[in-house]
Amino acid sequence: MAEVTLKDVALASGCSIATVSRVLAGTRPVGAETARTVRAAAERLGYRPNHVARALRSRSTGTVGLVLPQITNPFFPSLVRELEHALHAEGRAVLLADCDDDPVTEADRIGALLARQVDALLLIPVDERRSREAVAAAAAQVPLVLLDRGCGPGVADSVAVDNAAGMDLVLTHLAATGRRRPCFIGAAGTASAAAERRAAYEAGAAALDPAAPGRTALGDFSVEWGRAAVDRLWPSRPDAVICANDLIAAGALQRLRQLGAEVPGEVAVTGFDDIPLAGLADPALTTVRQPVGELAAEAARLLARRPAGGVAEGGAGARRAVRLAPELVVRASSAPGETHPLATP
Repeated sequence: MAEVTLKDVALASGCSIATVSRVLAGTRPVGAETARTVRAAAERLGYRPNHVARALRSRSTGTVGLVLPQITNPFFPSLVRELEHALHAEGRAVLLADCDDDPVTEADRIGALLARQVDALLLIPVDERRSREAVAAAAAQVPLVLLDRGCGPGVADSVAVDNAAGMDLVLTHLAATGRRRPCFIGAAGTASAAAERRAAYEAGAAALDPAAPGRTALGDFSVEWGRAAVDRLWPSRPDAVICANDLIAAGALQRLRQLGAEVPGEVAVTGFDDIPLAGLADPALTTVRQPVGELAAEAARLLARRPAGGVAEGGAGARRAVRLAPELVVRASSAPGETHPLATP
């Protein structure tokens, strides 16, 4: 079957090729009745736009590159889903790359996506310091937005949850339930989310117990590390185990059960992110919920306001750092019989 062209749609609708092009591309306003006539003709004929030809004319590929540190982290697929939906609504496709938590691989993936002429980049950086050079270089070439983690001030636009507010929600909840000897299991390195959650714990936990900031174990964002860290911290007999993400918390819950600890009677456990696993854990996990849909929508808005060349809409060159409010979802791992969200003030 021959490919249906703009000329065919123009003949069927009784409009000019220029008018048909404007309607189907959405580049200029057209009368409502004319637009309906053109779209009806295009649908009847089975017209499909030629994206390759459009890219050659506009010098835009309609694609956004997305680089993740580790696709096996269950938080990231839910974010990818929301990003794909937000960008698809704008007529953009997503090219996904996984860098396996390696800054060298991350730089290679960024270079490969730029070589494919993506219009923009979304990136969750592996490490605040070691990712900075590649991110800054890419941000000088195409619109680039950092998600969930940053690379320091002024490098690129960014959107993330307010990690300090999330940790404050956790500590306030634990204090209200009578916990006074918390400990913290987090991730080492300079990934900004890990560092911010650790710093917020150290700053806030001291109000419950001056020794609490010292009850900290740092490894990575994994179930295995959660199990291993409990063995390090349990001899100090904490009454709350605060974890930097839900994977760590799942491992901590598992190991505490093996040790015969009663959760939450003897010790409360909390996580961060609210991945699907959190509600399925036994007991169900109290955790900080990230507003994933808002993260994706805000990232799309930031990309739209910064055209190629790095100058933001309106002529402002300053980078924007957007922080979104988290909420605490209280479940049985810290308060038996309770399941409800508490929004940050």
